[in-house]
Amino acid sequence: MNIHRIINTALQKELPDLVLKNARVVNVFTGEIVDGDIAVSDGIIVGVGKYSGRREVDVEKRYVIPGLINAHVHVESSMVTPEVYSYEELKQGTTTIITDPHEIANVGGSEALNDILKAAEKSVVNYYVMLPSCVPSTPFEHSGAVLMAEELSKLKNNRHVLGLGEMMNAVGVLSLDSEVIEKLNTFSDRVIDGHAPFYSGKKLNAYASAGIRTDHESISFEEAREKLRCGIAVLVREGSASKNLTDIMTGIVKYGIDTTNLAFCTDDKHLADIRREGTIRYHMKKSIELGLSPIKAIQIATINAARIYGLKNTGAVACGYRADMVVLDSLEEMTIYNVYKDGVPIGDIPEPKHIDYHQKLLRSVNYAPLAENVFQIPEKENYSVIGMVENQIITQKCVFSHRQITEGIQNGSIRKIAVIERHNATGNSAAAYVTGYGLTHGAIATTVAHDSHNIIVIGDNDRDMLCAAQELRRINGGYTIVRDGEVVDSLPLALGGLMSLESADELIPKLDKIIQTAYAMGVNKKIDPFITLSFTALPVIPEIRITDCGLFDVNEFSFIS
Repeated sequence: MNIHRIINTALQKELPDLVLKNARVVNVFTGEIVDGDIAVSDGIIVGVGKYSGRREVDVEKRYVIPGLINAHVHVESSMVTPEVYSYEELKQGTTTIITDPHEIANVGGSEALNDILKAAEKSVVNYYVMLPSCVPSTPFEHSGAVLMAEELSKLKNNRHVLGLGEMMNAVGVLSLDSEVIEKLNTFSDRVIDGHAPFYSGKKLNAYASAGIRTDHESISFEEAREKLRCGIAVLVREGSASKNLTDIMTGIVKYGIDTTNLAFCTDDKHLADIRREGTIRYHMKKSIELGLSPIKAIQIATINAARIYGLKNTGAVACGYRADMVVLDSLEEMTIYNVYKDGVPIGDIPEPKHIDYHQKLLRSVNYAPLAENVFQIPEKENYSVIGMVENQIITQKCVFSHRQITEGIQNGSIRKIAVIERHNATGNSAAAYVTGYGLTHGAIATTVAHDSHNIIVIGDNDRDMLCAAQELRRINGGYTIVRDGEVVDSLPLALGGLMSLESADELIPKLDKIIQTAYAMGVNKKIDPFITLSFTALPVIPEIRITDCGLFDVNEFSFIS
């Protein structure tokens, strides 16, 4: 930034690069709408008032708001690379994303993190990284890498790094696990993201006292309010599988809760859903429909997130701030007329090209030979069963008798689920039963299995489940659907078994097709066939999960015999 030129253009001693004329500027500091021109030089807003410039664009009394901020996102869940994803976010008015790359880090470790930071350098948005705190998320599964505090500290001072990613090992925090505490101490001077579903009372107090400042796992207003009272910033989540915004924002509006410590995030959202709905813009529109004022929705989506994460020159249409702006036709509908990044209209910003990714990430499916009985479950009197919950990623622990299991398999209400370690050919695998998924006949499998990303497969017969696992090795990771020993459809995700190297336009039709195929095969339409399946392997979200080491009771934080 040339501060001499900035000052001179603010004083109108020099002409700014760009002036947006006749704007209705939403001021996030005062909550006012101010009529005026917006002057930009060197990508910085230098004035709001009456200005002339080298280039003038008449926005004709349209609203101008700050570029939106996605406060917590796993880019990998979009299934495209950071380069492609950032451009999609930009088209939706999001100019800043705060990412936690723990998905790809679980596959590729430090090599993956270095690649992500290289991608951040070339991103068309402000691309920030929270370094993954839990790789793997717990010691109860096998991932492709283990990241310790010492390794993370080497990347701490990268200009794209803001702090420590979501501390999913909440039990490790409260039990004073030495490695967890070392990570918290290493990043005590930075923002530390949290992950504490259903934590309350003294447990929540202890978790917050450890220096953890955000949480995106609240699924109800009551849970969110308690965390706000505890000084934790609540990142209101609305993704493809976890839809928590309505419950939280309804309570916020009803009780008039101060919104200063709220921000919006997607966490995990498919690219097709982003194209259909948008990301943070969708949060704003939906919150307004629930009764929140448009100004407060804009503040939550911009300056709040910037303050929570210490982004000093981001989140406002004001002097000295980055010229990241969204021009709107309507505040209530959040309809976008144009987007500016550092004062450059999106139409002048070319789509970024792929970086060269590490070979380790391009050859990531490596499991031991599978025996024909790999999915066999020993007979017993009673079985613990994973109960899927519609429109959520939480699960319920169910207990069924042997007779109920047999009947459930026959009537289609119960299916078999299994996880196979796929990084280092350890031979680890586990199988159990699940209810609530649907699926009439066949098998569905993916290498996207949060967070260690082993192979997870669900089906009504072992033959199709085995065929699905073999297909994932053939395509080097991704999604697949099998019936009667034949592959019905597959979607390759060559980068780490998580992301496609195709463009958004190439990927989305294939993604839509395989999802619709899954629904046509009987999958419950109130869950996402692949995202919901992928989260049944995450042993930090209640109540019951499955990893390559066995069936896991999250509430007890121990394996089920």
